Amino acid sequence: MMRRTGKTYFILTVCAVSFASCAITRKQQQTASKPAQKREEKVEFIEDIAISPGAKSSVHHYKGRNTQPKNTPASNSLEAAQSWQFKYAQLLDVPVEEVGNEKLFSFIEDWWGAPYRLGGNSKTGIDCSNFVNTLLGAVFHMSIAGNSIQLYNQVKRLRNKAELQLGDLVFFAINRSKRISHVGIYLENDRFVHASSSSGVVISDLKEPYWKRYYAGAGRLN
Repeated sequence: MMRRTGKTYFILTVCAVSFASCAITRKQQQTASKPAQKREEKVEFIEDIAISPGAKSSVHHYKGRNTQPKNTPASNSLEAAQSWQFKYAQLLDVPVEEVGNEKLFSFIEDWWGAPYRLGGNSKTGIDCSNFVNTLLGAVFHMSIAGNSIQLYNQVKRLRNKAELQLGDLVFFAINRSKRISHVGIYLENDRFVHASSSSGVVISDLKEPYWKRYYAGAGRLN
């Protein structure tokens, strides 16, 4: 009876060891299979952003907002902009990239601050109509002459300020007779260049109360 009991105890011990060994082996196999499964997973997020778990790069491909990339022609022109472009961009209150007519702004820069003198036509003194005639001839190759009233009679009248383009003429009636007495050249964004009696050659704003008060119309030369 004791011999049979000993044999039974031996058999149960062997079975217990075998069962534990199988359990450990099965657990190791499951653990080993998990990384392979994880590599195949792909998580999708909103806005077309896809991230693969465990990826080394943190760059995401976003197809939603249309952002301006670096090294575009616009950003390159900004990096290459010259000092005069920054100056006139500020005076016109426009982006630097929009100030590109070097011939025009070089002319204005060359004449900037030239004093006003009635009948004058040089940098020592020039009046508004002679400045307009000189600029149009040098920059736009237009051969015209005449005082502000004569220029007003030569242009094709514009119905409103929304039609104004670069090179158009803007007229003012400053004297008591309400006749045309001053002229300038439109640039953009309501700015115009002219030879003013107070500051000489300068850029002014049509929205300023003074110029808004005396504005008499605008026209385009054919």
